[in-house]
Amino acid sequence: MSGITYVRGDATVPRGSGVKIIAHVCNDLGGWGKGFVLAVSRRWPEPEAAYRAWHRGRAHNDFGLGAAQFVQVAPYTWVANLIGQRGIRTGSKGVPVRYEAIDAALALLADKALELGASVHMPRIGCGLAGGTWSRVEPLITERLVRRGTAVTVYDQGD
Repeated sequence: MSGITYVRGDATVPRGSGVKIIAHVCNDLGGWGKGFVLAVSRRWPEPEAAYRAWHRGRAHNDFGLGAAQFVQVAPYTWVANLIGQRGIRTGSKGVPVRYEAIDAALALLADKALELGASVHMPRIGCGLAGGTWSRVEPLITERLVRRGTAVTVYDQGD
């Protein structure tokens, strides 16, 4: 078990060979337009379209906190839309991040990664606009993914 690999770079351009899943956290309101999703949308239209359709059909599907949606964007590349934040703004109920939802979505991600034999690539999920702290998110990634043998690379922006 090697743990999490940290690199500088763009998580939408994952390093290494084999099947890769790019994971990121989405809100439960159907909003897509700030943060890491902009980089995703610049590269592929499919994850945003799938997320919006998933949200529109939420009365008849599993859309909600803790859910995960997997969108294939290239022969060996997938994007995982993880619903891990309630709303989009910090308010009287605190920051939007919901650690228990990220944990549940990571469990689904781990299953998909094992099914595909994939590595997982991500920014510091839940720690940007969602307002979370890496010290709370990192152990969830270690428990759900690394301990099950999935290679995880975390990308910090910059050269």
